Amino acid sequence: MSLKVRGRLLASGENVEIGIERGLIQTVHPKPDHGQLTDAKTLWLAPAFFDIQVNGFAGSDFNSARVTSEEVEKAMIKLRERGVALFCPTVITQSFDHMASCFQALAKASDQAHIRGRVVPALHMEGPYISPLEGPRGAHNPEHIRPPNWDEFQRLQESANGLIGLLTLAPEVEGAIPFIEKVTRSGVLVAIGHTAAPKRSIQDAIGAGARLSTHLGNGSHAMLPRHQNYVWEQLAADELWASFIVDGHHLPPSVVKCLIRAKGIGRSILTSDAIAAAGMPPGRYRLGEIEVIVSPDFKVERAETAGSGYLAGSALDLLRGVENIVRFAKVGLPEAVQMASSNPATLMGIPDRIGRIEVGREANLILFQWDESSHQLTLKSTIQCGETVHQV
Repeated sequence: MSLKVRGRLLASGENVEIGIERGLIQTVHPKPDHGQLTDAKTLWLAPAFFDIQVNGFAGSDFNSARVTSEEVEKAMIKLRERGVALFCPTVITQSFDHMASCFQALAKASDQAHIRGRVVPALHMEGPYISPLEGPRGAHNPEHIRPPNWDEFQRLQESANGLIGLLTLAPEVEGAIPFIEKVTRSGVLVAIGHTAAPKRSIQDAIGAGARLSTHLGNGSHAMLPRHQNYVWEQLAADELWASFIVDGHHLPPSVVKCLIRAKGIGRSILTSDAIAAAGMPPGRYRLGEIEVIVSPDFKVERAETAGSGYLAGSALDLLRGVENIVRFAKVGLPEAVQMASSNPATLMGIPDRIGRIEVGREANLILFQWDESSHQLTLKSTIQCGETVHQV
């Protein structure tokens, strides 16, 4: 299948025509517009988004043991409407049997011919090897939090058909450091998250192979010592990348600005941590076995502790995340898109799939208009593996 796409490259501002065949970018030719387009009408061309933490979307819950291939496909279609071409379905803390069922269902769905290798490059296992403390554990069920177990992880990996590519854990729990070493050697990327770790544990985790801080600044106590705490330690560690949930609820705008400036654009990743309620109206929903409430301003809280300040995933998508990071952190749009596309792809070891728009790279692209005054992105089309999968 061949396709030609015209637009202005976000990275350089150059008007180009891109030739696509067999899912790859074959040509990138300059096509001057001779000043015919105003900024408001400009059709911008950029890499599509890659979300490394999606618990569900548009009513589909990846943490339901009954999740079906049809539900995964429904979420995929809706995510494409938000500019997301690749994503990592995420399974959180539960019993072994429940998590194994979720991974098995997600692996089966991901093996569909039109999804395999195109949409789901990996699954994200968040827990159950996390802190049991209130605050750091977030919305994870304390009944099922447990120490790392290599045999259990291998069995979960078998249930997932080898697709678990990202694992979030707390490095201070018993046995975590040697476990991180084994997981890293197996080819799975390890992230620090839902932790109350002291400095030494964070340093030991980095030495053992940990490379990411999952939704840094969240999954933590409501009150922390002002200097010695696990958020600062991870932020200061140049070895760690960091993902951020930029919905205005998980992190205040001023905090987002400080965190991004400290970690740096090159090691910062935008993620949604979206649950099934994302893309849905306000109301009551499920996150696995947990009931959550989505407020009119799309704040997601556990129903049993609503008003406490503890959140339970988000109703965000990366399109709005990109808009918000421009507003909150005062970064340029190219840098915002980088944090939602090439940065996660580089971290996950697939830089040729989403990133620079060059000959030979996979054609995962978005076309959109951008209103600089309102910081609003209007998506016009999403191209995935050289195929237009969403168009307005």
